[in-house]
Amino acid sequence: MEFCCSKETPVVQTKQGKLRGFRFKGVDHFYGIRYAKAKRFQMPEPADPWEGVRDAGSYGMICPVLSEPQPMGEVMIPHRFWPSSEHCQYLNVWTDRCDPAAKKPVLFWIHGGGYSAGSSIEQVCYDGFNLAKQDDVVVVSVNHRLNAFGYLDMSAFGKKYENSVNVGMADLVEALRWVRDNIAQFGGDPDNVTIFGQSGGGAKVTVLGQIPQADGLFHKAIVMSGVIAPGGLLDAGNTGEGLVREILRALYIPEDQAERLEKVPVPQFIWAVNRAVRASYKQGKPVNWAPKPNHYYVCDPLEGDFAPHSLTVPTMVGSVMAEFARPRDGRARDSLTPQEQEGLANEFYGPEGGPKVLEAFRKAYPHISGAYACDLDGVFLPATVEYVKKKAKKASAPVYNYMFAKVFDYDGGRAAWHCSDIPYFFHNGGLIPICHQPGYEKLDAQMSGAFVRFARTGDPNGEGLPRWERCQEGKMVTMVFGDTCYTQENMQDELLPLLQAYQPPFSLDFGVPAEEEDEEGNAWVF
Repeated sequence: MEFCCSKETPVVQTKQGKLRGFRFKGVDHFYGIRYAKAKRFQMPEPADPWEGVRDAGSYGMICPVLSEPQPMGEVMIPHRFWPSSEHCQYLNVWTDRCDPAAKKPVLFWIHGGGYSAGSSIEQVCYDGFNLAKQDDVVVVSVNHRLNAFGYLDMSAFGKKYENSVNVGMADLVEALRWVRDNIAQFGGDPDNVTIFGQSGGGAKVTVLGQIPQADGLFHKAIVMSGVIAPGGLLDAGNTGEGLVREILRALYIPEDQAERLEKVPVPQFIWAVNRAVRASYKQGKPVNWAPKPNHYYVCDPLEGDFAPHSLTVPTMVGSVMAEFARPRDGRARDSLTPQEQEGLANEFYGPEGGPKVLEAFRKAYPHISGAYACDLDGVFLPATVEYVKKKAKKASAPVYNYMFAKVFDYDGGRAAWHCSDIPYFFHNGGLIPICHQPGYEKLDAQMSGAFVRFARTGDPNGEGLPRWERCQEGKMVTMVFGDTCYTQENMQDELLPLLQAYQPPFSLDFGVPAEEEDEEGNAWVF
């Protein structure tokens, strides 16, 4: 029977009550499981119990965004959209059998979108079916509070708001507690949970390692394109008292009645937040939604140090070759001659830097045309290298590094962009049309296999890949994933300083919220 959704199967008893999912092609699906509840700006609590059997056949609400996105790049990153609510504490589970004795590794997915957007189902490739079906793991994906709902610092306006700037992260901690208490009923091992996330989700993985309340709730960590330099896009900026005062002013709420913000309807609240954010930008104070160190969250480990427990957690950290590449100049990269590659490098890096960068690029990426030397990421890579080296030096647990460096046959040849690695790690290359290029099945199996082996044992090595050594002080080993997979030692030591010296300035600026009369919103980039 390919499909089953009956009164008997699959029904699972959780701490809160019974859930009925559906079975399709050998995988049990449970969507929209409520793991917590919370009042606006306040810490989450476990979800209320219920009587009878609750349906788990529909995805739960996602967190509202502050500015509707302008869809773009759907060929490269297919998306899904869903209804939203600030009460968005829902998760999804995929498993091939709900057997409490199975003790399968658990992969806990945290979506990207910075700290301001995204959802557990936002990208088509986030689906956990193939990992559960083919790789014998239990997959969990989770929604949580974002932007002003998860990271507005209301601490100046009352004791109950002392951690409002981190409640989005607290939702994730509560979701991990739900996994600890319930995942065995779905066939998962609560003592073998791997948290993994990309972009903003990767950043949240690093933050969870710095939250003492999360200690022991996960046992391995994978950070995908989620390390960015302190003070950058993913750092909290101007989300505190001054911004709150602007929000109150927009709503004609006296400052001594700030508690009234809890009851402002979501559309009006979003309007007031965006009005305040625009005013802050005009004052030269850009707003970044992100967690902020306090009694709950220790610090960014690149600003301070790693929390002791995080140094005992096996970690994999990586990024992709081009991430947010600059706009193309119209020339097809895949048809440039060596002389034209040199000319392009000289145009981009200057006559002094061009030859140096191109030579270092060809050493680091011997299987890739030098035409892509101008597309290299200079935003995530420096902090990623620093993070890996610092953690490998201090940690008792292994640290592994990867680089996704596939070149796609698209638009005249395009090097791996932000998010392009996700389908392969999810074993979902088959779901994404652009991945259907020669050899995709092999790369899909290599990358998802490495992830699953790491989740199972803390060691990604196995069939189909060259030996992948852990990073150590003075020896940063990188697995390069692409049409040819290989490892290199210290591959960034020559190239990265040259990028930092000669790469034209570039910053990730997603802009202020659209003006009230402008309905286009912001570009959808995650």
